[in-house]
Amino acid sequence: MDAQPPRTLRYPWDEPPAPGEAIEVAEGILWLRLPLPMKLDHVNVYALDDGDGWTLVDTGFDTRKSRDIWAGLLAGPLKGKPVRRVVATHHHPDHIGLAGWFQTDFGAELVTSRTSWLFARMLTLDVQEQMPPETEAYYRGAGMDPEILAQRKAERPFNFADVVAPLPLGYTRVKEGDTIRMGGRRWSVHMGDGHAPEHATFWSLDDDLVLTGDQILSSISPNIGVHATEPLADPLAEWLAACERLSALARPGQLALGGHKMPFVGLPLRMAQLIQNHHSALKRLLKHLEQPRSAAECFPPLFKRTIGPGEYGLALVEAVSHVNHLYLSGQVSRSRRDDGAWVYQRLEEVGNE
Repeated sequence: MDAQPPRTLRYPWDEPPAPGEAIEVAEGILWLRLPLPMKLDHVNVYALDDGDGWTLVDTGFDTRKSRDIWAGLLAGPLKGKPVRRVVATHHHPDHIGLAGWFQTDFGAELVTSRTSWLFARMLTLDVQEQMPPETEAYYRGAGMDPEILAQRKAERPFNFADVVAPLPLGYTRVKEGDTIRMGGRRWSVHMGDGHAPEHATFWSLDDDLVLTGDQILSSISPNIGVHATEPLADPLAEWLAACERLSALARPGQLALGGHKMPFVGLPLRMAQLIQNHHSALKRLLKHLEQPRSAAECFPPLFKRTIGPGEYGLALVEAVSHVNHLYLSGQVSRSRRDDGAWVYQRLEEVGNE
């Protein structure tokens, strides 16, 4: 039987690998780190030794800097052995950004979920030179600050293809319940959701290792956002349900290798924390909505800190996910304000429970 779950998380390493270097986190598994030009300034990548080559789990953005770092990694810590596979945990650009480069220039096989591949390939082909009217309508509906909206309208919008290499036709699908061999181990595939649809996580059947991607992170919660593509989505419900499913696999001794921040031990505790944090946020939000408010006016109870310009976009889409969850579960009403924003208010019968 497993020991009792720890009351705190344990971090086996004090520092991450330096740029261009690697840390061996288990036999045949290297932890690498690539820079990102944003507040969350890095993504973790893992290289698994398959003997005659490497399997990479995630890749970083497609930038000249990233490609230069990879050139050094391939010649250095990866010992000149070829990258034969890239496994993308999900479709976000910091994870799949260089997958197409490895496919085209190195002949690597791309392994990911069907939804991740479809999303990534679709988004690389969807280049916008100005803000689409649907996106503007979504931002107005969310109550985006007018100055921020005006600034965004004046700028060329971020495009997926700006930091994701073109994805050639063809990939290998992994799905729930599959077993894949990487780094001398058998890994069971279990899908998460909410942060990204059909997000693949990998649970070693031979030792206590878990590749969690962004589904489970050590010291931050993954962003759970609603976007203009599906403005009435409820990814928070999907994420909470996925956490409950994955919690059944968690054991105290497992080393969780996440897409950001530090690897840690203590998965049962961390998953309970993540679930409880969002339930607590929903309770605070429900009280906040005793008065009608837009999603953009819900930052204080959700984040309990000042949201700066660099965080505003991610905070807004996450606020929408929380108000959507309350609205779709029948706990708040929704109506249009004169400025076009949706405002949400706690229903009386909920308040009297």
